[in-house]
Amino acid sequence: MSLAALLAGCASTRHREPVPAGLPPLPRHLGAIHDAVPRLLPRAPRGNPSSYEVDGRRYYVLATAAGYEATGVASWYGPNFNGLKTADGDRYNMYAMTAAHKTLPLPCYVRVTNLGNGRSVIVKVDDRGPFVANRLIDLSYVAAAKLGMLATGTALVEVRAITPGNPDVLTRATQHPPPPLYVQAGAFAVQRNAARVLARLHAAGLAGAFVLGPPETRSRLYRVRIGPVSGVPEFDRLVARLAALGYPGAQLVTP
Repeated sequence: MSLAALLAGCASTRHREPVPAGLPPLPRHLGAIHDAVPRLLPRAPRGNPSSYEVDGRRYYVLATAAGYEATGVASWYGPNFNGLKTADGDRYNMYAMTAAHKTLPLPCYVRVTNLGNGRSVIVKVDDRGPFVANRLIDLSYVAAAKLGMLATGTALVEVRAITPGNPDVLTRATQHPPPPLYVQAGAFAVQRNAARVLARLHAAGLAGAFVLGPPETRSRLYRVRIGPVSGVPEFDRLVARLAALGYPGAQLVTP
């Protein structure tokens, strides 16, 4: 049986449901639900192939979560998947502090910070997904509630891996006010290539595009960015617009 077929039986296959008109009940004392506690766990025998394919796209599973850090869009999945098997063989519990990710090794632990309000949680990654464009991580129902994103269904977040036994250093994403966010269309070693892209974006009406380069950045790359971005709807629009202009793979970044 192919991996895609195997994944079809676990909770991670769709991970995109509309926010129901009547949300499922939450625990009376939401604050009493604690973050996942990072522990040293062996790599799961299930859900960790070197690569796998879903809907015609191939994903490559990371050898380790150490050093992983990314910004992007978080979504959540809930009652339609409650009790189904996750990619590593666990049962999905929408009231547990867990999450799904496309490429992080299973299991691992990450801190997820809502960049809109500064709220932060630690979750155990034990599932695959979300297999939806521009989505970085899928959170359990209760984790999404603690981040304050149930009503909107999505949020701009920072995801940072936690190594059990090492200090969990909070980043500036947890500060108030949150840092500004930008969409990065590309990074170039040659300045004229960045300038060429910038001119094309301006010609297409993306007046907010600019180039950030040495000495403003710590690297020698010239980064073409647009923003700041106000939220998920604007991020999705910009990513789709950039893809139509021939710049797929745009990323959400902080300064």
